[in-house]
Order: sequence, then C-alpha cells, then structure tokens
Amino acid sequence: MERKDISEHPCFGPRVATTGRIHLPVSRSCNIGCRFCHRVLNDTENRPGVTSKVITPEESIGVLEKALRICPDIKVVGIAGPGDTLATNAALDTFRLVGERFPKLIKCMSTNGLLLYDRADEILDAGVDSLTVTINAVDSDIESRLNKFCVYRGKKYDAKEGAEVLIENQLKGLERLGGMGLTIKVNTVLVPKINGKHIGEIAKTIAALGVDMYNIIPLIPTYELAGERAPYCFEIDQARKDAEKYIKVFRHCHRCRADAVGIPGVSEFSKEVFSDGLELNETFSHG
Repeated sequence: MERKDISEHPCFGPRVATTGRIHLPVSRSCNIGCRFCHRVLNDTENRPGVTSKVITPEESIGVLEKALRICPDIKVVGIAGPGDTLATNAALDTFRLVGERFPKLIKCMSTNGLLLYDRADEILDAGVDSLTVTINAVDSDIESRLNKFCVYRGKKYDAKEGAEVLIENQLKGLERLGGMGLTIKVNTVLVPKINGKHIGEIAKTIAALGVDMYNIIPLIPTYELAGERAPYCFEIDQARKDAEKYIKVFRHCHRCRADAVGIPGVSEFSKEVFSDGLELNETFSHG
C-alpha cells in the first residue's frame, strides 16, 4: 500500500494554521474502561469523548457536505469517538463511504488499539491513511491503574488481566500495520504520579515497531482520576525530552472533541454543523 501524503494533516505535519479537519462522531460504544474518560453528549465541553450527537455512517456524508460548505479548508476526515472506532463497524463503514464520495480527503482514525491486531486488514481495506493509537503504558501494572477493564471477544477482563490483553493487542497491531502505508501516531495521556516516569519506555517500545510520531497529552482530571492533578509544564517538557531520545514528538495537540470541525486553534464550527441547541450531559455507558 502506497503511503498517502498527509503533510497537511494538522495532527501529523508541522503546525498548519490553514488546514481544517472534521471529526465524525459515529462510534458510540467502547470496549475498555479508562479511569479518566467521561463520555457525554453536550455542546459545552472542549475535550475528547464529548460530542453534541452521535450520527450514523449514512448521515455522516450529509454532515461532511455541510461542513465543507461552511469550512472549505477541511482536508482531513477523522473519527475519534466518542467511543472506540473498532468496537463497532460504524467507523470503518463511514471511511468506506467517505472514500467513495470524497477520495481526495485524508482519512484519519483514532483507536484504543484493543482490536487493532484483529481488525488490521479491515483498516487497510477501508482506506484509512493515518492512524492514532492511545497507549498509556506498556507495563500492565501501570496500565491497570489507568484502565479498569476491557471487553475482548465477549469476555470481560478486569484491571491487571485486562491491561495485559490490551497491551499485547496494541503492540501486535502496531507491528502488523507498520510498513503497510499508514502514517501512525501514538498518544499517551500523561498522569504524573502513575505513568510520568514511564514515558521513555513507551517511546522506546513504539519506535521499535515503526511508529512515526508520539503525542503526549496532559491529563484532564475527570471521572475516577478527578483527584489526580494535571501535569505541570516542566513535567510535560521532561516527558517530551524522555520520548525524543527515541521518536519524533508532536507538540501542538488541541485535545479536540469527537465532533470538532474547523482549523485547530483558529476556527471551530461544530455547533453550526452538529448542534441541535443541546446543553445536556447524557453519559455513555461502557461496553
């Protein structure tokens, strides 16, 4: 598979203040229980896991057409939730539809990676160009403090055992997809007291698997980790320095909503495209 030029992608290339992106919120369900993730429906919060609505793959084409009329600078179609993109078929079905209707747009998928190895061929078949995998630890003891369970092949695994299953599938998936034409980034949520000293090990591990870029995201204290503090600036800087010994580090993340529309840091049109005037806080269940 030939690698597509994604230099205009605002989450992979250099700081690009003229390139727009849209996140299509088609993935309702999730298969892991991150202790810092609180997925809700509203149009007020600006963080991952939040959207004003969940749409179907078929509805996504009309939404995309509307978004392109409002913001012609959109060059990237991403799916980043509000659940996991591989937990159902919705994201892959959407990418196929987008590829048929808008073949020149960059197709970008984010996933927790639990099903990355199992569905690797489907990801390629759907024409995904860039992939982001959230890996918060490569040590199951650390991961179990950040994720309380996973549901894999119909079985629920708690904390430590679930962490082992998740990490194994994430790393096997990266190994499987490395060199297959995708541009791959790994995200890590930095929780200073839990994985703050583990960043270098993650970076070393993913670099050996051919990952192109690493993005370290400061914790937004919420849900079960509401009592943990966000990292200080010097801790973020040190984590990036630890990672840069092994891999290129991305530094311009805006921690976008699952229905973001526009140019990151410049314009935002999600309310115009998605909102029905909601300000409610409907909470998603995991699974």
